Amino acid sequence: MTIQEAIEARHSVRAYKDQPLSEEIVKLLEDEIVKLNNEGQLHIQLVCNEPKAFQGTMAKYGKFRNANNYLVMAGKKSDDLDERVGYYGEHLVLLAQTLGLNTCWVGLSYSKVPGTYVLEEGEKIACYIAIGYGETQGVGHKIKTVEQVSNASDITPSWFKKGVEAALFAPTAVNQQKFSFEYVDMSNNRHRVRAKKGFSLIGYTQIDLGIVKYHFEIGSGKVNFE
Repeated sequence: MTIQEAIEARHSVRAYKDQPLSEEIVKLLEDEIVKLNNEGQLHIQLVCNEPKAFQGTMAKYGKFRNANNYLVMAGKKSDDLDERVGYYGEHLVLLAQTLGLNTCWVGLSYSKVPGTYVLEEGEKIACYIAIGYGETQGVGHKIKTVEQVSNASDITPSWFKKGVEAALFAPTAVNQQKFSFEYVDMSNNRHRVRAKKGFSLIGYTQIDLGIVKYHFEIGSGKVNFE
């Protein structure tokens, strides 16, 4: 499965098989985590075979089952931490999908289990991502149209529309899709695209923005834009 195919195949999954991740997959994930932590200045950590984080009251409300493996999405406190968590976390979500795994971004329905992660001075946890072999592949949800979230038209580049289409497949908190993309212009031989988060009482729009920006980059292809 390619990353492009993973974008369309991925759905949030909360019920998992009681099956540990293979050593090979754990190594692939951990190697990628090292790379992304360095690139994104984050402190993402993979926790395996640990059932307590998704056994609390909130987790039951979220209908999690056998969520024994997860990513702790952490980093140093900063204004753009949530966006980087979304951007680089989605790298791991789509990689997991290509490896035959399923995932679910989790903002509230988890418990922090002492001893399962390490936080350096000034760091905080932004969210968790459950990961494992899903009982199902999940189900799709109704999504907005390209026109509702962008200014794509007959006069904007075709790659821009493809990027927006990929962004619409991205996971967002309770499927709120509070984001927009605007093709601005071309300056100094580079196309300019403006990505914005919308207002939401639910929150998590900054994480969502990072997630959809990564999807947009994948969908649009290798185009000279910023």
